[in-house]
Amino acid sequence: MNKDEIRRRVRASKAVLGESEKLAAAERVFSTVAGMAAFVMARNVLLYHSLPDELSTRAFIENMADCGKRFFLPRVNGLDLEILPYDKSRMHLGAFCIEEPDGDDTVDISQIDLVIVPAVAYDRRGNRVGRGKGYYDRLLSRARAVTIGVCYDFQLFDEIDSEEHDIPVHFVVADGAGIIRGRHT
Repeated sequence: MNKDEIRRRVRASKAVLGESEKLAAAERVFSTVAGMAAFVMARNVLLYHSLPDELSTRAFIENMADCGKRFFLPRVNGLDLEILPYDKSRMHLGAFCIEEPDGDDTVDISQIDLVIVPAVAYDRRGNRVGRGKGYYDRLLSRARAVTIGVCYDFQLFDEIDSEEHDIPVHFVVADGAGIIRGRHT
C-alpha cells in the first residue's frame, strides 16, 4: 500500500471516532509514554501541539506542566521547524492552522532529549508516513534524541515502504498495542 492509500485509510478511520474515544485513547497512550524510561529520564521534551484529527497532546502538556521537565513545541519557518519553549500564554495560530509558540528563544535540536513525533501512520519498525511535507524528517535527521511516535491502533501498519530520506522513530506507542520498538540505535 502506498503512502497516499495509507493516508486515505487513516483519514476515513479518524472520521468515525467520537470525542470520548479520542480522549480515552490519548489518555492511554500518554499514560504509557509517561511511564517509559526515555520520558522519565528526559529533561527537555519536544512534542507537537495536536490538530483536531491527531492524537491529542493538550491534556498531557497541561498535566505534566509541573513534572520538572521543559516542554518545547515546533514552529514552522519556511521548510524547517524551529524549536521554542512551551508557554501557554505565548501561542499563536501559525502555519497549517497549528498553534505555535511565539518568541525568539529558539533552541537547537541537540538540546532536546526526547521527541514525541506526530504522523499519519507508523509501522512496527518505526517507519512513518507524515503529511507529506518532510518537516519532521528534516528535523529528526539532525536529532540525537530518543524519538517516540504516538498513534491510534488503526494508524499502525505491519510495514510501510520507506524512502532514503524517511527517518524512523525509536519507539511507537499505539493505543491498544502498547510500546513497539522501532529503529535500533
